[in-house]
Amino acid sequence: MNHHHPPIADHGLIGDLRTAALVSTGGAIDWFCCPRFDSPSVFGALLDPDGGHCRVRPVGEPYTSRQFYFPGTAVLITRFTTRLGTGEVIDFMRPAIGAHSVRGHRLIRMIRCVRGHVEFAVDVVPRFDYARRPHTTTVTADGVLFDSGPSALTLHAVREPGDPQLAHAHVIEGGVYGSVTLETGQVRGFVLESDGGEPRATRVTEIERTFEDTVAFWRDWLNHSTYRGRWREMVERSAITLKLLTYAPTGAMVAAPTTSLPEQIGGERNWDYRYTWVRDASLAVSSLLALGFTGEAIAFARWLRERQARGDGGLKIMYRVDGSPDLMEESLAHWAGYRGSVPVRIGNSAAGQLQLDVYGELLDTVYQADRRGAGIGHEGWKALADLLDWLAANWDQPEEGIWETREGKADFTYGRVMSWVAFDRGIRLATAHGRPCALDSWRGERDRVYDQIWAHGWDPLKQAFVQRYGSDSLDASLLRMADVGFVAPRDPGWLTTLAGIERELVTDSLVHRYDPDVSPDGLRGNEGTFSLCTFGYVTALARAGYPEKARLVFEKMLTYANHVGLYAEEIGPTGEQLGNFPQAFTHLGLIDAALTLDGALG
Repeated sequence: MNHHHPPIADHGLIGDLRTAALVSTGGAIDWFCCPRFDSPSVFGALLDPDGGHCRVRPVGEPYTSRQFYFPGTAVLITRFTTRLGTGEVIDFMRPAIGAHSVRGHRLIRMIRCVRGHVEFAVDVVPRFDYARRPHTTTVTADGVLFDSGPSALTLHAVREPGDPQLAHAHVIEGGVYGSVTLETGQVRGFVLESDGGEPRATRVTEIERTFEDTVAFWRDWLNHSTYRGRWREMVERSAITLKLLTYAPTGAMVAAPTTSLPEQIGGERNWDYRYTWVRDASLAVSSLLALGFTGEAIAFARWLRERQARGDGGLKIMYRVDGSPDLMEESLAHWAGYRGSVPVRIGNSAAGQLQLDVYGELLDTVYQADRRGAGIGHEGWKALADLLDWLAANWDQPEEGIWETREGKADFTYGRVMSWVAFDRGIRLATAHGRPCALDSWRGERDRVYDQIWAHGWDPLKQAFVQRYGSDSLDASLLRMADVGFVAPRDPGWLTTLAGIERELVTDSLVHRYDPDVSPDGLRGNEGTFSLCTFGYVTALARAGYPEKARLVFEKMLTYANHVGLYAEEIGPTGEQLGNFPQAFTHLGLIDAALTLDGALG
């Protein structure tokens, strides 16, 4: 496999709460969009050999590399060991704090020799706008300016007085190639700044100070965690990952920082996840709330209220991080795709789908936040009441469902269950706080949904709740039924459903979403097991009274994390990570499973 396509899992994530970058264990930044998560890429080698990259690695010597996070932070360290010495590349972006800090993004690559001496090769090869837009490259004594017109990238050299100038850098096809040799204890590097203007020489002390500020930011944030359970390291890494997927200026959270990483190598299940799904973000915020982080919930609620105020009563299922609903889907025909998996998509036409479950996830998160003291103001309540009035008139219809299949609408049981959750949580909030609303209407609809699910979503022959009315196929989304309180966790009908899912969708403790052969989804090929569902299975088992079995499934699942504790969306047949990476869904599932298991194990 060439160096342009390391395994998906061979990456760590860094970011500044407005965008993020993937750094491979070989020292390459091969995915970076700027200035936002959903902006066009500047480095895109992950999806095409000519998509642009920024690589730092030892020259001429065989080397081994190891990667880890500086403890309790999102600062990533890649260590290279050669015969002659050991060096490190320390990658980080200082988080943008507050809505008004809109200075350019600064991605810092600090290069350090810790033993012997190491010569590092440095390649910086940007390809703006998904490699569709040309740029000029100007090398100065202090760095390089890559200018594409609408956007630019400035490389500021980190050097000390007496260092040779950058004039030795070679420019080839708009990329800059150079090298730096360091002795024990020496630190150099460079800063990549979006729209940073003229290059300026940067002192080592300046980037060391930024490193300390970044470490302090993450440790201060993590100190708010109340988690003291058995899996602290994995839970905290998942929490940091969810935070890294947050767009600080608005409080929106993306489902993943990547697009078109395949759910099947060579297949067409390649989607753009750099947007905010109401469902994924609600569940992620809910998981952070359970760990004691409240700020994220308040910011996300404010963002959602603005979306609802500009809509027609209902919510779209997803938006851009700035709240725009425009997600027109197109394919980048000039890109080869990850290991040949095409099409490479940008935008997401599922944005136009009706998915009824999002109201349940949203209301449940608001309810959890309210129970933890984040009260709902007058405007917020009016917005929620309007949503529930809209749902009262619209829940009883076919929809596209949680998995965004492209096979057409159906009466999905999970969408109905979550509609029940929406009414139930709305009623609880209204009665707890004496808020005005159409309470009788909501109660009536809640009970209608409940009766309908038992009448049409339950298959008496199969003794299980089924994916959609009129079918007998199962669906792992239903693993959440007991978790949200629709059925008691040890209800006989629930235990037989759990046994059915185990029989039909679980292989070696990993869980498939559904069986596309039995429930066609309008797409060719198949996919891996869905990691959110595997963690959901752990939660369901723990609640149903099987904590030891749940623990085994959980511990097995932890072995599929990558070297720095990150997960993509799915796990393939040979244990490889598949789909967009890292994925919020998987990390929130891990947090929920750990919390439930800790409770069940006592």
